[in-house]
Amino acid sequence: MNIKILSANANLYSTKRLVEAAKARKHDVEVINHAKCDIVIEKKNPVIIYKGHKLDHTDAIIPRIGASVTFYGTAVVRQFEMLRVFTTTESQALVRSRDKLRSLQILSRAGLGLPKTVFTNYSKNVKEIVDQAGGAPVIIKLLEGTQGIGVILVETRKAAESVIEAFNNLQARVIVQEFIKEAGGADIRAFIVDGQVVGAMKRQGKEGEFRSNLHRGGTASVIKLTDEEETAALKAAKAMGLGIAGVDMLQSARGPLILEVNSSPGLEGIEQATGKDIANSIIKYIERNV
Repeated sequence: MNIKILSANANLYSTKRLVEAAKARKHDVEVINHAKCDIVIEKKNPVIIYKGHKLDHTDAIIPRIGASVTFYGTAVVRQFEMLRVFTTTESQALVRSRDKLRSLQILSRAGLGLPKTVFTNYSKNVKEIVDQAGGAPVIIKLLEGTQGIGVILVETRKAAESVIEAFNNLQARVIVQEFIKEAGGADIRAFIVDGQVVGAMKRQGKEGEFRSNLHRGGTASVIKLTDEEETAALKAAKAMGLGIAGVDMLQSARGPLILEVNSSPGLEGIEQATGKDIANSIIKYIERNV
């Protein structure tokens, strides 16, 4: 097969591992910078131009679209879909996953456990917002934040009100979530490929840090999911329409709570924590569907 990996950086761990896995299974593979593709649209003749050449004879694509180029990256994926090329992440699922608020609404409708979340249209009644989220401490998140950036733990009501007012004055969209104390600064990442959990790790924030992101200095260790956690992760990925997903959950007194469903989960942390060849699972997923 001819597989294209849509990635802005061929040197990233995840991109290199996918190239290795595809070559190991005797496929032709090429890394394409989606941000440098040109899209030509005309009646029944969708075309993608890359470095002056028409991209054709492609059997499958693996989108690794960064959050900052979601709009254009999604357009490129959609163009490949018009060419009837199999994609491991469909364009609509990618759009849904990048909208934090929409994602939470989809997960809520699917009956999944979530931290209580409040979103308003720059409401001036900030006291009520904090109360609706369960009172201080609360988590305040920028809707556009990634990798733990733009996520704040606010310990007191007065501080929470000040932070919300400051974001409102800046016209910055935020959501306010209850703080799950019993999670202890840790969360679980379940990595799903084609309706199967292929790896799971527990991420622990460094001392004094409530965010467990590995980019923020957190550590990861392999974990065996409970039946309830595995069911929640699979249900979340299905609700979002994602064939490949990193489902982030908190362990709470009322069961697993879904934080986020990531449509371009990194491979480095999960492969190193579990010792599993996740990249190979992704290539096999393509083989089953093309």
